[in-house]
Amino acid sequence: MNLGFFIIGAIIFSVYIGLTFWNIFYSHKKQREENYPNLKKNTTVDVKTPSNQD
Repeated sequence: MNLGFFIIGAIIFSVYIGLTFWNIFYSHKKQREENYPNLKKNTTVDVKTPSNQD
């Protein structure tokens, strides 16, 4: 009976850890989409600096 409790506990713990990691990655993805909607676009910024800086 003790082995059964250990196995059930391990299954519950594994599901808990799996859902925790899923929640972390899902929230991170959603936050990135909401706060930085243009992040995936390949845009380059053309910054022209003067050659003579005194």
